[in-house]
Amino acid sequence: MARRLYEDRDHAAAYLKYRVAPREIVGKIITFMEKKALKKFDLAVDVGCGSGQVTTLLGPHFSQVIGLDVSAAQLEMALTNHKPSNVTYRQCPAEKLPFASGEVDLVTATAAVHWFHHEKFLQEADRVLRPGGCLAILSYNLDMELEYGDVSDKLNDICQEYHAALLSSSDLCNNRNSFYRDMFNSWSYPDKEWKDCMRIKRTVPVSEYISMIETTSSFQKMKKQNPIEAKSLSGGIMNKLLSVIKSSSPDPEVTMVVKYYYWLACKP
Repeated sequence: MARRLYEDRDHAAAYLKYRVAPREIVGKIITFMEKKALKKFDLAVDVGCGSGQVTTLLGPHFSQVIGLDVSAAQLEMALTNHKPSNVTYRQCPAEKLPFASGEVDLVTATAAVHWFHHEKFLQEADRVLRPGGCLAILSYNLDMELEYGDVSDKLNDICQEYHAALLSSSDLCNNRNSFYRDMFNSWSYPDKEWKDCMRIKRTVPVSEYISMIETTSSFQKMKKQNPIEAKSLSGGIMNKLLSVIKSSSPDPEVTMVVKYYYWLACKP
């Protein structure tokens, strides 16, 4: 059955503030669709939309975009985010999409399918897509990296230490990539593409990298089980990163690298 997470309001607010919106991949989705489409794009559905980072990026390309999520807290945050007038949100599960068969031009899900009953979700996605419509499934590896001058390798040793400490609290395997690749390989549409790694880079303060990691389910689980341990872990990692950078500022900027992967498929 599907998992219900990200329903705490503070967690949802942090999710909106710190998660990286992959605008580069949205561009790839639109380019893929433009090569296949016989008409303008009417309806996009973003399933497991969270606080709407990807949903809003789709707005300029469609007549209507609808974000769906089971979490009321996430949708509350989505409504506080600036959005085009053609973007709306509904609360509903991924396994029962509220659309007629063949009604939708694009179904997308970002860093969410591993929480769904994915077989039921994919059946629903196939049902609601029109012939020529697109399915776009995105996620990213949890081992993010940092770049900063000639000390990037040292920083990433610390990042790996942070990542390894959180694995014991994770409900998922170390590398979700294989789960998504297997899903892609078994998908029946013959016209499909897999991208194994797209490095999405953002310049952020060190504290924002820490805050991004703290939005993950692994950290949230650790925080719930032992808040003192979780706080100590993040604080210790922050101090180690600042020590390597030799910064007198508490918040120097680094390049955060999020390693996305995705697959696209066009319905026959």
